[in-house]
Amino acid sequence: MKFTIQAVFKRSVTIECDNQTICYAPEEYSVLLDGEERARSTLNVLTVDGLQPDSDYTLSLRTEDGEETQSFHTEAESVLLDVRSFGAHGDGETDDTIYLQAAISACPKDGTVYVPAGTYLSRPLFLKSYMSLWLDEGAVLKGDPDRNHYPLMPGMTKTTDGTCEYNLASWEGNPETSFASLISAIGAEHVDIVGRGHIDGGGAEGDWWQNPKVMRTAWRPNTIFLNHCRHVRLQSITVKNSPSWTVHPYYTDHIGVYNITIWNPSDSPNTDGFDPESCDDILILGTKISVGDDCIALKSGKYYMSQNHHKISDHFTIRNSFLERGHGSVTVGSEAAGGVINVEVAQCIFDGTDRGLRIKTRRGRGPETRYDGVYFHDIIMKDVHMPFTFNMFYFCDPDGHSDYVQNQSFHPVDDKTPTIGTIRAENITCTGADACMLVAYGLPERYIENIVLKNIKVDFLPKSERKPRQTIMMDHFPEMSGRAIYARNVKRLTLENVEITGSDDTEPVLQDVLDYDSVHVSIN
Repeated sequence: MKFTIQAVFKRSVTIECDNQTICYAPEEYSVLLDGEERARSTLNVLTVDGLQPDSDYTLSLRTEDGEETQSFHTEAESVLLDVRSFGAHGDGETDDTIYLQAAISACPKDGTVYVPAGTYLSRPLFLKSYMSLWLDEGAVLKGDPDRNHYPLMPGMTKTTDGTCEYNLASWEGNPETSFASLISAIGAEHVDIVGRGHIDGGGAEGDWWQNPKVMRTAWRPNTIFLNHCRHVRLQSITVKNSPSWTVHPYYTDHIGVYNITIWNPSDSPNTDGFDPESCDDILILGTKISVGDDCIALKSGKYYMSQNHHKISDHFTIRNSFLERGHGSVTVGSEAAGGVINVEVAQCIFDGTDRGLRIKTRRGRGPETRYDGVYFHDIIMKDVHMPFTFNMFYFCDPDGHSDYVQNQSFHPVDDKTPTIGTIRAENITCTGADACMLVAYGLPERYIENIVLKNIKVDFLPKSERKPRQTIMMDHFPEMSGRAIYARNVKRLTLENVEITGSDDTEPVLQDVLDYDSVHVSIN
């Protein structure tokens, strides 16, 4: 079986099978390291650990049809620092913050801070450049539940000469004071967080999820916050129970995410899984996310950040991953005033989320708010209520229910009018749909430009098992059940080889769709 070595670390390697199947390989394979079998798997993405730094290895995948072998060399490591040597107890009761931070602060270039099995109660920690944080199997980094033990991170501070701003925190697209995250990296380069251990944000133990939209001293922290960093990699770790967004890369470029797990309770508020904001070059492979809000949400800030610190979010690849529960499997927006472009999501399984591909924006985001080049293909959606929703009247903001945002009449295009460009989806199978297959609602003054759906098969739940649902978060828009296709204010809609079974419709419901092209479309 052919494969690609996607990432080599100091003590581990991640590979991806080269095939077109979704998440799983066509057959079970054996993984051999230097000729010795190390694992058997059916997953398309696999991590092999237990390696030594600065060493040569050969790795083979063997099936009944043959064997494919590649060689690699692990990264060098200057030193391995065990946090217990610095005084960490790992008993789950002692505050281990100073011992953990001492090991991080003492770590030299290309060194590794090693966290062995145990539960390490901690307040916020700050990583630095050219280091690895390794949480071994059985290790749990547990966030202190008391918000009074968390330092405040100011949103914006004027530089001494008054010419610019220093940005340390963000809350839902604005630079507002927030509590420090359990793990932060600020302006760091070449940082790895690896291992089979767990990072527990402590959301369930503290009062983080109480009155979640009320600022109490500061806004809720993330579990991992990567602020203005470069070359950051996450591998194998489990991140869970986040106070708010779980992993939040912010103005951070060149991120690799390999085989990690993100888990939050389904009723935990605004606990998005992975939210890159104003980032460039993100690769997510073999990852499993199950949370209380959007699994993955691509963002680029609100109006202030777009106008004063503009950075478009660009080059996203999400592949061979499992996205479960949550409001949306992969979402673009809504805090994306800087724009989001060039997004490819492929060979993934969406299971039990409210929405599959979810795009959301609204008036007020600004002229740089352009979502374009969004491409979804080769995806299985299981029990996803609404496979595709595109909404330009999103109401979740302090002024989200205002007449300016929600009025469905024509407004003159101004410097706060957003744009949705081309969205393509093909080779997608959906079973257990509920409310709708597609709802697309553009602005009357700026239509959604181009939607292409090709080779799509959707089976709805039986009518007795469905219930009306809110498809798009927009005022005065009715709940839906069994709706096949509803599109309004769209320049061009193309349907090719689309088969919808079990809906209440027999034809698409189209209003102000300027160019509609359909080939082999069946709705019943």
